[in-house]
Amino acid sequence: MKLAVVGGGSTYTPELIDGFARLRDTLPISELVLIDPAADRLDLVGGLARRIFAKQGHPGTITTTSDLDAGVADADAVLLQLRVGGQAARNQDETWPLECGCVGQETTGAGGLAKALRTVPVVLDIAERVRRANPDAWIIDFTNPVGIVTRALLQAGHKAVGLCNVAIGFQRKFAKLLDVAPAEVHLDHVGLNHLTWELGVRLGGPTGENLLPKLIAEHGETIAADLHMPRAVVDRLGVVPSYYLRYFYQHDEVVRELGTKPSRAAEVAAMEKELLALYGDPTLDEKPELLAKRGGAFYSEAAVDLASGLLGGGGSPVQVVNTYNNGTLPFLPADAVIETQARIDASGPTPLKVAPLDPMYAGLVAGVTAYENLALEAALHGGRERVFKALLAHPLVGQFEYAEALTDKLIAHNREHLAWA
Repeated sequence: MKLAVVGGGSTYTPELIDGFARLRDTLPISELVLIDPAADRLDLVGGLARRIFAKQGHPGTITTTSDLDAGVADADAVLLQLRVGGQAARNQDETWPLECGCVGQETTGAGGLAKALRTVPVVLDIAERVRRANPDAWIIDFTNPVGIVTRALLQAGHKAVGLCNVAIGFQRKFAKLLDVAPAEVHLDHVGLNHLTWELGVRLGGPTGENLLPKLIAEHGETIAADLHMPRAVVDRLGVVPSYYLRYFYQHDEVVRELGTKPSRAAEVAAMEKELLALYGDPTLDEKPELLAKRGGAFYSEAAVDLASGLLGGGGSPVQVVNTYNNGTLPFLPADAVIETQARIDASGPTPLKVAPLDPMYAGLVAGVTAYENLALEAALHGGRERVFKALLAHPLVGQFEYAEALTDKLIAHNREHLAWA
């Protein structure tokens, strides 16, 4: 089995490698190719990746290349984890929206739109080259904004599934609170990427008893602290929102906070410099502790599970993924991309049925879906007016004056990445 990772020079890749090494029985990789245009980073990451495999006794080979076409040739699955513009572009996404009093974040709001505009054309080009190399290859997208990018891929006819680590993170946290193995925990997880709620926590599968009320009653403070929200939010909702909902539920407070400290991109850039120095140590043969602060916890385990299921292996039969709605949420179009529990096999994901969504959540999901439609149109076809309409439709912007100003700022900060600008 051959896997390729586009963006393999990421400082986060050793987390992925560690998962591949530990879970080799679930996903028996014979060849792994790390692909990245940054040859210097790729050499450091590739060297550590080989040492991790060797230490854990993994028999597979790891190669590195800056040649995308050569790297994806004959791959059974291709993982996308790229960042167009690097941390410098992310830093801009997280700062210039604050000038208009809007949240600065890399996956939602104006910053998230900027990332989508930079990313979608690049991902679609990569996907076409993957299809030419092997039309049967699965594309697993971890590149944000996952919902928009996955829809772009599916709309273009690619065999693609979107993946996020939010659900598996919740699963692990709830399992710890319940003192059970993570595999025993089933989540009633529904919404859009970075706009989801845990409506139930069940043991043994979708029909198990819902233990979420008990968890909130007994561990509400711990759950709320993880979300960086007041416990009253969790208590009054009676469900557990993704921590990304804080940008909606506490928007103005978050804007004030972000204006008083360095951007997350600046923190990550400093961390990456330190990580790359560690990776260059020829004696290092495991992921360093510092990597845990980089973000993306449990991504490797989710990626192994999903790839195994898609390739006919032993992955979990039910997993949280981003895929076409196809009637799962009846108030959304069939071709909207939602994030929910789905049965995974070699034919792809099939979403499980979900209970009717409370209007309080359904309204926000519908509104953000409308924004994502407009965002994808802007990413595919360009134009200032399309950018403006997407921003005006976003619940975190929503005002004419802000949308006008943010449109100009977005284009000015991203001109080098926008072919039409």
